Amino acid sequence: MTTISYNLKKIREKNTSLMQKDVAEMLGIKQNTYSTWESGECDVKSEYLPKLAEIFGVEIKDFFKSKNDPIKIKQINTDNKDNSINNSIVLILPDKDSVEKLVQFFKKSI
Repeated sequence: MTTISYNLKKIREKNTSLMQKDVAEMLGIKQNTYSTWESGECDVKSEYLPKLAEIFGVEIKDFFKSKNDPIKIKQINTDNKDNSINNSIVLILPDKDSVEKLVQFFKKSI
């Protein structure tokens, strides 16, 4: 199973209550064709990615994300008592080496 096929199924099941048949109808293709995309038997045709992203309420890049992506980004917005908002980004790195590479990158950028 490819990354795209894995994500296609995962996103469909997580973000919608749609069945494969429903998605296929929305795309104007046969259910069997869509099924082969999710199983990884056939590649998803790139022309369908924008419509799939719209149907599932995600960005196209979400279909390509790997479970092993090295950096996870989490945005945190906090309302303060004075009605101001703190916007923060948290980077979750998989190992110490990745942290060191990021630190070195920022040191060179300053």
